[in-house]
Amino acid sequence: MLAANQATTANLLVTNGRVFTFGETPKLIENGAVLISGDTIAAVGDTAALAAANPQADKIDAQGMLVMPGMICSHTHFYGTFSRGMYIPGPPMATFAEILSRLWWPLDRALDAEGVRYSALTPLVDAIRYGTTTLNDHHASNTFVDGSLDVIAEAVTEAGLRACLCYEVTDRDGPEVGAAGIRENVRFIQKARAAADPHLAGTFGLHAALTLSDATLDRCVAEAESLGHQGFHVHAAEGTADREHSLATYKLRTIDRLAQRRILGPSTIVGHAIDIDAWEMGLLRETGTWVSHQPRSNMNNAVGVADLPTLLRGGMKAVLGNDGFSNDMFEEMKAAYLLHKSARNDPRVLPADQLLHMATAHNAALAALFFPKPLGRLEPGAFADVILVDYDPPTPLTIDNLPWHMIFGFDGRRVDTTIASGRVLMRHREIPHLDVERIYARSREAAQATWQRFWAAS
Repeated sequence: MLAANQATTANLLVTNGRVFTFGETPKLIENGAVLISGDTIAAVGDTAALAAANPQADKIDAQGMLVMPGMICSHTHFYGTFSRGMYIPGPPMATFAEILSRLWWPLDRALDAEGVRYSALTPLVDAIRYGTTTLNDHHASNTFVDGSLDVIAEAVTEAGLRACLCYEVTDRDGPEVGAAGIRENVRFIQKARAAADPHLAGTFGLHAALTLSDATLDRCVAEAESLGHQGFHVHAAEGTADREHSLATYKLRTIDRLAQRRILGPSTIVGHAIDIDAWEMGLLRETGTWVSHQPRSNMNNAVGVADLPTLLRGGMKAVLGNDGFSNDMFEEMKAAYLLHKSARNDPRVLPADQLLHMATAHNAALAALFFPKPLGRLEPGAFADVILVDYDPPTPLTIDNLPWHMIFGFDGRRVDTTIASGRVLMRHREIPHLDVERIYARSREAAQATWQRFWAAS
């Protein structure tokens, strides 16, 4: 923290806010300020002191709003945007296997380059609106594989956000598509490393255990090891179909098999991990694997409830994603808060402070694997990802009761201002650097074309 007489050249000073720092020693600074230099936070402290020390800084007056770090999403699918409102021929889908085979797999095959671009830009606009500044995307477009991650990376750069990207390797569309997915991961990881862009990173994507043979998994491990890249981003045990396929085909449960094939580890993200037993949970814990929880998606697909309370009780690396639902991570927290109480018939389960710690501190620790500066906290040296939340509470607000205010008092629609890496992306709900009207118009056109290809193949 800078002393009042210690001047600095700063790009931006956010003043007069109720600053919640988060981080290892979270604090509430009434009438606080955040000093931003370039893409980094330079100081956090009292408004009067920092304003006096930095008279030349550009200023944003928070006018008493909450000032918080940008939110982080551990697992999403930008390409899922075009499923919204889409008619799916035939009777209602009765199982998760049907949802995959009748919705998601035909949809990803219907995407072209234009569809990939606008199905990414649209949720990135929403992320800005909801104060989510860092995302881990898991992509598929199996008739447009080569270069697809570049298209998404360009959208991320245009939006001004930060993302770790991967391509989901799968055998479901044949060996050529599987090989292309591997090639795309390798190429993009190498490109991201060479560019050293602090807004973009790559990891090695895998679809799910049930669509990947042992031979393909082994090839992915070999390719990753040749890059010196240890981690993967994979769906696993999302429902009973994964377990049943694994037992019938490999005589192993899902997580056991992934461990045997050397997929698990401290740089791997496993999405869902719902249908696991105690031994599989133990493997995830022993290997230090990250487990991403997506409550809204799990409820929508009726695939069960992940045992998140037990994961957290065991000190496991559980993080919060959205699986392609809106990038409003406040809404995802609300869903998790209610789901686990209902599932356990116990209102004491997953209290708001524990949930908020997972969604912020755990998600920030995951992001630290991919990006060079701390995230999810307002402190010197961290990336300057700052949001202003227009929330005037009807009851006292303190550092101790903030989690319950977040669950019961506001959501992403109250975000007034979004700053990512020191750049103001949204102010008073306006996003001046993007032609949002044009993006949405082009998105509707690209979605219609995608739907036509989807229906033609049905």
